[in-house]
Parts: sequence; C-alpha cells; structure tokens
Amino acid sequence: MSRPLATRPHRPALFPPAAAARTLWPVEMPDVSDEALMLAYAAGDVGAFERLYARHRQKLYRHLLRQLRDNALADELFQDVWQRVIAARGSWTPDAGFATWLYTIAHHRLGDHWRALKHRPAAPADAEERLARLADGQTPERVLSDFERRRQLQLALDDLPTEQREVLLLRLEQDMTLEEIGQVTGAGRETVKSRLRYAMDKLRTRLA
Repeated sequence: MSRPLATRPHRPALFPPAAAARTLWPVEMPDVSDEALMLAYAAGDVGAFERLYARHRQKLYRHLLRQLRDNALADELFQDVWQRVIAARGSWTPDAGFATWLYTIAHHRLGDHWRALKHRPAAPADAEERLARLADGQTPERVLSDFERRRQLQLALDDLPTEQREVLLLRLEQDMTLEEIGQVTGAGRETVKSRLRYAMDKLRTRLA
C-alpha cells in the first residue's frame, strides 16, 4: 500500500522510494506519455508515479491555490487529489488523458469544498506575494513585467465568477482544449466557450 503524501506538497522525495518497486522508466525518457506512466504505476512501478507527480505537481498546486487563495487549504486539497489518484490506480483506464482525469478529480474536490463552505473565503493579506513566489515561466504573471500588473491580474481573476475563472485557468495555465475543459467541468463545449469568452472580455476590460 502506498504511503500517505508528505505534509508539504512540493517535496516528492517523501513519496514511497523507487526501490519499493522496479523502476521501468529512466529519467532520460521525457517522451513517455502520462498515460503510459500511469499504466506502469498501476502495474507496480512506483518510479513511474514519481515521474507523473514531478510533471504535474507545480501546475496542479498553482491551480488549486488560484481557486482557494489559501496555502493551507491548497495543501489539503492537493494531497486529497493525489491520494485519490493513488486509490484509483488499479481501476484507471486511459479513456481520457491523464491530465484531464487529474483535473477532473481536482474539480470535484473543489466542488465538495465550496458546497461545504457555501461561500468563497476572503483572500489572505499576502495572497499576491504568495502567488508571485510560485511563478514558473508558464503562467500569465510571468509575462507581465512588474508586481503591480501581477496584482491587477490576481484582483481581476478574483472578480470572475467561479465557473469562468476555472475555465480560464484551465485554458491559459494548463493549456487544455475546450473539449478537455468540458470533460473536467462537466459543461458542454459551447458553455465552456462562452464562459471563456466572457472571462477574457472581463480581464481585458479590467487590465486595459
């Protein structure tokens, strides 16, 4: 049985050691698909899971933090999502891409959280600084040249309705297609397209 994830989500070394199962995928194989790695993990290759975790941990954590605006909550849901991945490894089939499946789990876990909470929590005072520290070169903030622009972007994102913010982040930060976003959120393609258009219009107006 896999050991529980570490308290801090960005330390994969605390996952079960690769020695616990024969690692089939050397580090020098960047072209191995997520789906192949997940199938290998389901067959007992812990090293394949470590590679999946390394590929997706930062983007997933950022996605959760964007929604929750609280590090402790993001940590909790981050671990819940990976625990569900671990729990479902035996029954997983590559009917959809691994990333789509992963973010569908995150979407449902976020939905559980909002239903239990009934309202969005207030942003912590240092939310912008926390997000700025997590910038990784693939995010909208990095394109913007200074802290003030990053702050304006975060405030604009906070003003979006939950559904619009989620599809925008999945499109811009996870580079998902409309079809993949639809699979994650359970919305039809045209609904996703409409939410994305409204979100982009609001951002352009706010950041103009």
